[in-house]
Amino acid sequence: MIVLKTIDEVRKQVKAWKEEGLSVGLVPTMGYLHEGHQSLIKKSVEGNDRTVVSIFVNPMQFGPNEDLESYPRDLEADSKLCEETGADIIFNPEPSEMYADGFCSYVNMTGLPDALCGLTRPVHFKGVCTVVNKLFNIVTPDRAYFGQKDAQQLAIIMRMVKDLNMDIEIIGCPIIREADGLAKSSRNIYLTKEEREAAVVLSKAVKLGEQMIVSGERDAYVIVNSMKELISKEPLADIDYVEMVNMDTMKSIDKVEGNILCAMAVRFGKARLIDNFMKTI
Repeated sequence: MIVLKTIDEVRKQVKAWKEEGLSVGLVPTMGYLHEGHQSLIKKSVEGNDRTVVSIFVNPMQFGPNEDLESYPRDLEADSKLCEETGADIIFNPEPSEMYADGFCSYVNMTGLPDALCGLTRPVHFKGVCTVVNKLFNIVTPDRAYFGQKDAQQLAIIMRMVKDLNMDIEIIGCPIIREADGLAKSSRNIYLTKEEREAAVVLSKAVKLGEQMIVSGERDAYVIVNSMKELISKEPLADIDYVEMVNMDTMKSIDKVEGNILCAMAVRFGKARLIDNFMKTI
C-alpha cells in the first residue's frame, strides 16, 4: 500500500492519473478503519478508476477536553484494510503539513451546524468544513464518500459543496452495523464489556422510531419521547440529545413530513456514540 505524507506527492500522483483520463474517488477518514469505512472504500473503488483514502486525525475539529490525544490510531492495520479493499493510495499527513505556521483561514457555516452535535461541540463543524475543503483542493476528486452515520456532517458537506460551487459529487453510504445492531464506530473501542452491551439500546431506539412512523405516527414529539424513554431505561446511558429535524435545514420539526432525520448522541462512559435514521414522508 502506498502511503503519501505530503500534499505535493498527492497532487503529483492525482495529476498523473487525470492526464490519463482516470476518475478519482476520495474517502476522507480519521483512521482506525472498520467495516463502515471499508464500505465507503468499496463504493469508491466500484465507481472510480482510482481511490484515495485520507487518514488524518484533524485537531481542528476537537474541542477542549475531547479525545484528540487518545483517539485510536493504527496505520498498519488501516493500510492492510485499504489494500485488501482496492484503494490506490493513503494520504496520511502530519498536522504541520495540513496547517502550516500562521494558519488563519477557515471555512465556517451558519444554520446547519447550530443544532444536534453542534450544540455541545461548537468548534467541530468549523474544523470539519475546513479540513474537508482542504482535502478537496488537494485531491481534486470527482466523487467523495461519507457515511450516513454522521448524518449532520453529510448534510453540512453537501451544503458546502453546493454553496461554494464545488465540482464534486458527494455520495452518502448506509450505516454499517454489528450483528447486534450497534453502529460501527472507531470510538466503540472505548466501551467496557458492560457499556458495549448497554449501547445496543441505541439501535433498539432507532428501530422503535422507524416502526412508529411505519405504523402511522406523525407526531415528532411522541416518537422522540418514546425513544428517549427506551434509552433512559438503560442505566449506563447518558443522553446528550435525541432530536427529529428537517434533513435540509437541521431545524426541529413537530410533524413527520418531508425529508426527516432522527438523530441521537448518547454517552456510555468515555464513549460518545451517535446513531440515526432518515425517512422521506
